[in-house]
Amino acid sequence: MADARRTRMSMDRRFPTLAMVTTVASVLLSSHTAAAQVPPPARKAERVEITKEPALESATNHLTIIRWTTNNPGGSDVHYGIVHYGTDPQDLSQMAKNPIRLNQGHQYTTFRVRIEGLRPRTTYYYRVTSEESNGKSDGVKSTVNKFTTPSPGERIVADPDRD
Repeated sequence: MADARRTRMSMDRRFPTLAMVTTVASVLLSSHTAAAQVPPPARKAERVEITKEPALESATNHLTIIRWTTNNPGGSDVHYGIVHYGTDPQDLSQMAKNPIRLNQGHQYTTFRVRIEGLRPRTTYYYRVTSEESNGKSDGVKSTVNKFTTPSPGERIVADPDRD
C-alpha cells in the first residue's frame, strides 16, 4: 500500500509539469500554424497610376490631411504615402510621410498623409508619390497641387464623395 501511495504522490507531483509541457507544445504548434498562414507579398503592379487625384481631406490652421488613390502597387505589404510640399511651387523641399498596409484583396489603395506644423492662412503647394517600405519608389508622381490653411479656429472638411 505504501508503494502505491508513493507512486501516486510521485505522479501527482509530475502532473503540473506534464500539464505545462502540454500547454507549451500546444502554443508552439498553434503559433507555427498561424505563421504559416501569412501570405507572400502581392505581385508588383506593372505600372502604378493615380486613379483619384490628390486632394485635401481636412485642414485646420496647423494640420492638413492629403489623400489620393492608386491602383494597388503590390510588392511589400507596407508602403508609404509621401507629400513633398512648400510655400513656393518651385521649392517643395518639406516632406510628410505616412505608412499604409496594403490589402492584397483590393484593386486600389488610398493613401492619406498628415502634414503638421503649418501656418494659418497660408497657401502650400504639394506633390504626392509613394514607395515600398524598402524605399523603392512605386514610380508614380502627381502634378503640383495647392491648398490654403484656414484661419485659427476654422476647419475645412472636404466632400467625401468628390471625384
